[in-house]
Amino acid sequence: MAAAPRTVIEHCAIATVDAEDTEYASGHLVLAGDRIESLGAGPAPADLQNVVRRIDASGHLATPGLVNTHHHFYQWLTRGLATDHNLFDWLVALYPVWARIDEPMVHAAAQGSLAMMARGGVTTAMDHHYVFPRGSGDLSGAIVAAARDMGVRLTLARGSMDRGEQDGGLPPDFAVETLDQALTATEETVARHHDPSSDAMTQVAVAPCSPFSVSTELLRQSAGLARRLGVRLHTHGSETVEEEKYCHDQFGMGPTDYFESTGWLGEDVWMAHCVHMNDSDIAAFARTGTGVAHCPSSNARLAAGIARVPDLLAAGVPVGLGVDGTASNESGELHTELRNALLINRLGRHREAALTARQALRLGTHGGARVLGRAGEIGSLEAGKLADLVLWRIDTLAHSSIADPVAALVLGAPAPVTASFVGGRQIVENGRLLTADEHTIARTTRTEAQRLARIAAQN
Repeated sequence: MAAAPRTVIEHCAIATVDAEDTEYASGHLVLAGDRIESLGAGPAPADLQNVVRRIDASGHLATPGLVNTHHHFYQWLTRGLATDHNLFDWLVALYPVWARIDEPMVHAAAQGSLAMMARGGVTTAMDHHYVFPRGSGDLSGAIVAAARDMGVRLTLARGSMDRGEQDGGLPPDFAVETLDQALTATEETVARHHDPSSDAMTQVAVAPCSPFSVSTELLRQSAGLARRLGVRLHTHGSETVEEEKYCHDQFGMGPTDYFESTGWLGEDVWMAHCVHMNDSDIAAFARTGTGVAHCPSSNARLAAGIARVPDLLAAGVPVGLGVDGTASNESGELHTELRNALLINRLGRHREAALTARQALRLGTHGGARVLGRAGEIGSLEAGKLADLVLWRIDTLAHSSIADPVAALVLGAPAPVTASFVGGRQIVENGRLLTADEHTIARTTRTEAQRLARIAAQN
């Protein structure tokens, strides 16, 4: 590491989000290669060798890069539709459209989703992709390629559905797979794209969609597959009261008990939403180390309810933040979820004691890294960890009168991103992507969204 080119960042406030929540009012970071070599209060040592770049970050707050734990990139093409629906009605309205996606559409949508997140401070993204219409092309490859070109770390949750309309499910039959097809394709995706190394840019999880779109056997065999391959498990859970009723009607138990009966609780599992959980459910997640992706904006958009995040955290459940698909969170940004998580949870029974600004920042950084199984590598600013970090400008009109930099970031207007680094490589400068052309992406996504709308209207 001593021989690696060094980048020095200094004169900025630093929120490390380490175990002690260490902060510096004015400090420095030294990046060497793809790692954080050192950090601390005051300016960097004057005698450092091999410094190729010095950044005067006065007026900025440095934080770990944001970690998104739940998303559906393909939904970038169907934003602004079914805006006044609950989850089930929204799915009924949109599945016939989603069932017409193909490889160029998915690649364009992934570019749009990733670009919006990256320019807003996300350094690690995830995509839960579960719609694989017959003859649609290499959708997983398209997603991985988009993330690679953008320079963002990716967890691809290879989803699946095997309950189409003929089996009482919501999606059209040609947009679902058989049990064997789903398991085979998932294993092939892991073999092709999963990198288990500590500095991995792409990892893969096994991710059947939800209790009401997959069979019990697909859930059970997917859990076995993931553990045989040594990868993580992801799905939607306890999102709505309708889902809870469905599980009781179909399986004679609530969602958490159903998941446990199929092998779907454990330290290698995280679930999206987890809104409707009782004390017993929370205790089961805490006992097994099962994680939660909290998606406050999507939960509000679909009127799903307020997740019990303060209770989950108090019980020791790993919790991260998720954008969710942009058909239910049209902004497509994670940094706004810091604020929304804090505010929405204060509407619950804990009121002003629900979350603090620093807890919200932890959800979006270290919490997300923990949920994705990568807390040893990312999610906090510590010597030896990967150099995934963001410089937020907080000396503009929007923030300059807020003395606490973390409060400025979380409670203030969205802060401009002056620089974002992934593994020491800068991917954003002054709010603009360095790895892709936003105008080209905007044109391409608009064209593909229009093509999808035309195809769906003809069928």
